[in-house]
Amino acid sequence: MEVKLELKKLQSLLIIVVLCLLYLAPTQVSAQKAKKVDSHAGHNHAGHDHSGHSHAGHDHSGHKHAGHQHKGHNHAQTGKATKAHKGGNNAAHGSHAGHDSHGHDDHGHGDDMDVGGTILHHIGDSHDVHLPFGASIPLPCILYSKESGLQMFMSSAFDHGHKEVAGFSYDHGKVVRKDGAKFYDFSITRNVLVMLISALLMCLIFITAARAYKKNKGAPKGIQSIVEPLYEFVRDDIAKPSIGPKYKKYMPFLLTVFFFIWINNLLGLIPIPPFGANLTGNIAVTAALALITFILIVTGANKDYWMHIFNPPGVPLGVKPILILIEFLSLFIKPAALMIRLFANITAGHIIILSLVSLIFIAGKLAGDVAGFGSSLLVVPFMLFMNLLELFVAALQAFVFTILSAVFIGQAVEEHDHHEAH
Repeated sequence: MEVKLELKKLQSLLIIVVLCLLYLAPTQVSAQKAKKVDSHAGHNHAGHDHSGHSHAGHDHSGHKHAGHQHKGHNHAQTGKATKAHKGGNNAAHGSHAGHDSHGHDDHGHGDDMDVGGTILHHIGDSHDVHLPFGASIPLPCILYSKESGLQMFMSSAFDHGHKEVAGFSYDHGKVVRKDGAKFYDFSITRNVLVMLISALLMCLIFITAARAYKKNKGAPKGIQSIVEPLYEFVRDDIAKPSIGPKYKKYMPFLLTVFFFIWINNLLGLIPIPPFGANLTGNIAVTAALALITFILIVTGANKDYWMHIFNPPGVPLGVKPILILIEFLSLFIKPAALMIRLFANITAGHIIILSLVSLIFIAGKLAGDVAGFGSSLLVVPFMLFMNLLELFVAALQAFVFTILSAVFIGQAVEEHDHHEAH
């Protein structure tokens, strides 16, 4: 019965959390100033679709890009890669930090590969879903500004950055206003799409499990046999030891954040579109999750918790100002640690795997196809091992974020007599 009640609470909280993430994660306040881009005047290569290419170090030599403008470049004197635009967003186009990765012989580019730019592109966000063989599915752009009001259209309207729509343009994977005015971007990007898919999966899992308890009064069956052990794990090994007697109040949140992170970590390891998004490796998403934890800490903290921050007992008067400052800063350091830990660990895993794949193409570029094939015999097994390790990391990071959230909440709601007992 307890599991059934908690699952019902979880359904409502899940909707609230997802709505918060939907608007906190992708929303950007864009204030663009009209200025010339150094050494790239007139160069428009935003939004080029490189779907279907290898996800690291893929040699694009020989590929033709119709309509690709190279105005303002001097290719006669150098074969080096053009430097990336500072502040450019690699989310929606095959990383153009080095144009020589395309190998345009007709423009005199060199043959060096921009491995770093390619990796950053594939772990970033985008306004379309890349499919194999060069195809892509455009996603909705939802933009609002005081000047033009609400604008809704598909990202394909930009024509890979070659067209303007209602005063907006697409530059290096980012929607900008040509007049530099401030606007709000609520677009459904690939990360938001995957987040909504994971939310639907969670609703399906938990609603099905909750309904099953009405019909099945005996031993758990089907989806119940999967959800119930995980529920008991979060309750008995995370919530109770960390929070104490008040754990039931925070169980819906802990269950939501545990399954949300875990499922999205797993979806990020699936290479089949529309999955493969680096959602929990997006600092905005981890910041939104950490912000919710921070709100629960502040709103649930008791008088004793605030007293220990602003008037630590048993501390000499001369030391109190320093200790108060440290305790006050720790109030913000805790959610910041949650945000950075999850973001860094997930992003690092994706970068390592893509870097291993890049070694094959680097070896082939430097020493020929035979060397590339030979290196693959060593790289591919290790890459598969890293993928298996990432399956463990996906669950581990969900556990770490959940238990740290529970510990921080437990410190805030702990009763005064607990301090005296210690």
